[in-house]
Amino acid sequence: MKKAIVFLNMGAPRNLDEVEVFLKNMFMDKNIITVKSDLLRWLIANMIVFTRKKEAKKNYALLGGASPLVEHTKNFLLKVEENFSSYKVINIMRYTPLFATDGLKQLLHDKVEELVVIPLYPQYSTTTTKSSLEDFHEGLKKLNYTPKIKIIDRFYKDINYNKAIIKNIKAKLENQDSQKFDLIFSAHSLPQKIVDSGDPYQKEVEENVEILKSMLKEENIEFKNIHLTYQSKLGPVKWLEPSFEDKLKSLENRKVIIYPLSFILDNSETEFELSIEYKDIASDLGFEEYLVCSCINNSDDFIQFIGAQL
Repeated sequence: MKKAIVFLNMGAPRNLDEVEVFLKNMFMDKNIITVKSDLLRWLIANMIVFTRKKEAKKNYALLGGASPLVEHTKNFLLKVEENFSSYKVINIMRYTPLFATDGLKQLLHDKVEELVVIPLYPQYSTTTTKSSLEDFHEGLKKLNYTPKIKIIDRFYKDINYNKAIIKNIKAKLENQDSQKFDLIFSAHSLPQKIVDSGDPYQKEVEENVEILKSMLKEENIEFKNIHLTYQSKLGPVKWLEPSFEDKLKSLENRKVIIYPLSFILDNSETEFELSIEYKDIASDLGFEEYLVCSCINNSDDFIQFIGAQL
């Protein structure tokens, strides 16, 4: 029986021409813009894209003309293929190619009969996991493709996933005294109304932070303070708080280390927003140390997590 590992992720522009494609597809997602009217969603999406695309292209240009997620995804898939050579490995994106129908068409052509599907979102949200899985199932339906499916989601409690995070925090600190730093876990924000309507994301992020606090304590790694913040707010509606920027401005300690909690692979929100944009703000605020940890990416512990699901 032919088997495949299918990763699901949001996607990212591979070049500056794809920036507008990415933005349009994202804001046309009914899980992102939750209004019932398709026409109203189209109008809102086009308004957002019109106001954001110029700045977004400028930011991606600073990153070399593409999202860092593109290269990190490539390296991640290569390592998965090396470790699990009996499986076909494919990555389906939600808002940029490879789209679900095209990826599944390849698997159907290759007569793959069993899929292990892993959405690359540690915590569940309607805006990420649900959206990607809906897109995946719609692709299956269009193709009348009925393989055996195993879905692995909301893995924020997994020991190997969390071990990878702890290792990255330790690696970024090197030999510095952790007790002189505040540790900030930064998660992608959501509009408060989405959480209020039943989205479990905030609860799961908070649980993830508590798990990591316990693991740090077990390894005798102590920080002056540990915080949870939310980044990437967009528009005038109320979002989850505290925001990353507001927390930075309120801190007394001038030494911080940041871990981007809601991402597996580094992307523009980690390598531009956290590592460039907010680093400049921290510099203006007089911070002595501002360290941003890399995401898990293709760490051995996360590869071990994947192997345990097969």
